[in-house]
Amino acid sequence: MAKQIIHTDQAPQAIGTYSQAVRVGDTVYLSGQIPLVPQSMELIDGDMEAQIRLVFDNLQAVARAAGGDLADVVKLTIFLTDLTHFPLVNQVMGDYFSQPYPARAAVGVASLPKGVPVEMDAVMVLSA
Repeated sequence: MAKQIIHTDQAPQAIGTYSQAVRVGDTVYLSGQIPLVPQSMELIDGDMEAQIRLVFDNLQAVARAAGGDLADVVKLTIFLTDLTHFPLVNQVMGDYFSQPYPARAAVGVASLPKGVPVEMDAVMVLSA
């Protein structure tokens, strides 16, 4: 199957050697998103909740560019530099997802790009 590269100006541009997302068949692999404002490519000025929301907004923009929506996400991976923020991620995630929820992992990490406290990537399956 051919790979289709997904790109949108509604999400931050790649800050390295990767694509925002890659579609193969009905499966879309969304690269990690951090709380960067797409228009300025600057980190959002705000508390942890604002950062989490922007990460979900960025994932949503890429999902839509691929022809889907966050409801099509089957696997979500959350990277946090401080796992005490996990309950807040759960709370905010409820505003973006409804049941049935995707499979998910939360991983505590020492650091993330640009010193951010949160990053998320996802796998999405589109209906034929």
